[in-house]
Amino acid sequence: MSNAPTDLRYSPEHQWARRDDSGTITVGITDHAQETLGDLVFVQLPEVGAEVSAGKEVATVESVKTASDVFAPMSGKIVAINEAAADAPESINEDAYVAWLFKIQPSNPAEYDALLTADVYLNTAT
Repeated sequence: MSNAPTDLRYSPEHQWARRDDSGTITVGITDHAQETLGDLVFVQLPEVGAEVSAGKEVATVESVKTASDVFAPMSGKIVAINEAAADAPESINEDAYVAWLFKIQPSNPAEYDALLTADVYLNTAT
């Protein structure tokens, strides 16, 4: 299995989440997800200002093999998107934990603690 930094939290749908000092949550896809998808060629990001619900589709990543939905690991409001990742999807393949996709201002910060730790994610990811 791919790597999963221990300072992040994970969703069963292969998204990672990092709580920033400001309280916002930075979200991307895991190394496992990008590895499974293969060479990414397109990223569709959510709109800034959109209200999202935990577990619901908010973005799409496409590879030469398939397209995959990206789900919000937490409920809240999209406060930033990473245009650089959309402009260069291959950056996600190069380092999935640097090439974030969007940031959420959580409506329920406790949802972060319900996400998987790296150990649990690595032991359950398929």
